[in-house]
Amino acid sequence: MLITVFCISLIGLIVAFFLARFVLKSDQGSDKMQEIALAIKQGAMAFLKRQYSTITLITSLCAILIFCLYAFNGDLNLGIKTAFAFIAGAFCSGLAGFIGMYISVRANLRTAVASTKNVDLAVKMAMRGGAVSGILVVALSLLGVAGLFVLYGGLKNPEIVPLTIVGFGFGASLVALFAQLGGGIYTKAADVGADLVGKVEAGIPEDDIRNPAVIADLVGDNVGDCAGRGADLFESTAAENIGAMILGIALFPIFGLAGIIFPLVARAFGLIASIFGIMIVKVKGGEDPMKSLNRGFYLTAVLAAIGFGFATHWLLRSHWLLFFTCGLVGLLTGVAFLLITQYYTEYRYRPVKSIAQASTTGSATNIISGFSVALESTALPAVVISAALLGSYWLGKMSGLNQGGLYGTAIATMGMLSTAAYILAMDTFGPITDNAGGIVEMSQASPEVRKITDRLDSVGNTTKALTKGYAVGSAALAAFLLFSAFLTDAHLTSIDLAKPAVFTGGLLGAMLVFLFSSLAIRAVSRGAYYIINEVRDQFKKDPDIMKGLAKPDYARCVDITTKGALKEMILPGLVAILLPTLIGIIFKAEVMGAFLMVATIAGILLALVLNNGGGAWDNAKKYIEIGNLGGKGSDTHKATVVGDTVGDPFKDTAGPSLHVLIKLLSTLTLVLLPLFLLK
Repeated sequence: MLITVFCISLIGLIVAFFLARFVLKSDQGSDKMQEIALAIKQGAMAFLKRQYSTITLITSLCAILIFCLYAFNGDLNLGIKTAFAFIAGAFCSGLAGFIGMYISVRANLRTAVASTKNVDLAVKMAMRGGAVSGILVVALSLLGVAGLFVLYGGLKNPEIVPLTIVGFGFGASLVALFAQLGGGIYTKAADVGADLVGKVEAGIPEDDIRNPAVIADLVGDNVGDCAGRGADLFESTAAENIGAMILGIALFPIFGLAGIIFPLVARAFGLIASIFGIMIVKVKGGEDPMKSLNRGFYLTAVLAAIGFGFATHWLLRSHWLLFFTCGLVGLLTGVAFLLITQYYTEYRYRPVKSIAQASTTGSATNIISGFSVALESTALPAVVISAALLGSYWLGKMSGLNQGGLYGTAIATMGMLSTAAYILAMDTFGPITDNAGGIVEMSQASPEVRKITDRLDSVGNTTKALTKGYAVGSAALAAFLLFSAFLTDAHLTSIDLAKPAVFTGGLLGAMLVFLFSSLAIRAVSRGAYYIINEVRDQFKKDPDIMKGLAKPDYARCVDITTKGALKEMILPGLVAILLPTLIGIIFKAEVMGAFLMVATIAGILLALVLNNGGGAWDNAKKYIEIGNLGGKGSDTHKATVVGDTVGDPFKDTAGPSLHVLIKLLSTLTLVLLPLFLLK
């Protein structure tokens, strides 16, 4: 079983290598295109270098603290193992994000050049560039968890070892939180500054070469949506694998080692399915590029279902059919989330059109309409999550096995995340095509080429919105899985909210979600303040910039945004770590359970509000820009730009960071649980 996991993971790494080589060997276009791409690449790598230096320092301090806490508790050996697993998880998470962004800041140029030839080549270039990150995330997650399992003696002590590798998930979560926070603050501070001064005040296009913040904006697409999301989904797959392995311990008398290893085997088959789905993406004739991406996703889902069926039949023997059905429930949940998110964020449907229509009477009605859509968008996902949990629990319980219901929910979570590699490739497709559009416009390519990149940019906006919805759904199922693992490990069967201390823990959990979101959104506002003033100052001091006779100081905007983002990410990150740690140590396990449970529920709903609301505002603007209700430059367009600006920190900073926060709280409580059980 483990040989299968290691072999498929290595196949994934080999495929990622060849995809990267395909991208890097492609045509790099004119000198002007290369000059613009080089500025984006240098800015992105400079940010990542500074960010990872900060994250390394925080990670090192946390590893030392974990070791000291376990040593103080009298368990030196477990302290060493947990701290090492923590460092390994942090390293792999950071590596996945770094390599993904390394390729994406090179794929953007190749995609821009491919757009001058045909749509199919451009889509393939962007998708395969994004696939490098998607495949690496899943392969490294599998190698990390399976490697630690073997290293820590899992073949001899399979009922104990999964509890010693939870630090891997916590390390991945911690890096993901700061990567997503820092990248999200950077990208939206630059985007808001570029939009408000460039598009609204100066009346120039989004990626106009005269805008001093345009390079910072394009850099932000990579550090937020590539490095940040890569680390996010890495920790999702790692934490979910470990949580499912812990729940598999209860079924060891029935399935033996197979029940514990099953999550890794199922994930490995999902990786193979994603590779096939990525490779068949092709734009046929004059079809919409989104159709080709959807076709690849549905093939991935079908192949993942077949692989899931084989894995359950192989490892779960006589109970395979019920648990296979649980996996199908998870897969269908993923599809449902994509469709629901598409409905609420694409301009073909009623919600976004209603925001655009409301914008004809100004910015205020745009905000009111957009926020109402954001709140409405929580209803269907909540019903889908509830149905998935109840359905998979009921199916698992029908097996008649002790803890079969919880194991059924674990398998449903695995089913939903079985297409994670393809989903992440779709997500990274967005910033690659966005950057390609910027390179095309700044290099003053023909209108026909810009038309192609505009359409790909619109598709990229949709894929980013879809993957955020998918991430929320997977976070919800994974958080329930990890919460169940917490209850099992803490020897708790229920959380009694009637107790004042326990109720207080739940209240503080909900409070953390809102406080964290506030700090993240405020950080964008502060960063945007400095960028707006810098852009205005450059326009004022050198009028030749607007005439196209002088070159703006792009590097200064990149530097200001970088310093601001790294400074502002510290406070919300520390609050997310220190508050649950203190509550757990002071009030112990049951109160911590209430904190975790309520924070998860509040975090899921608020993430849906922020992600879908921001996506809907963004595409309402796009709907106007393609010529509806007055088109570009109209008062309606200006109102939608304001709405889009409000939604930017919602959908790209606070919303995605909440996915990570939910899972960080779960992995943190599992790692520190021995301290929470002390009398």
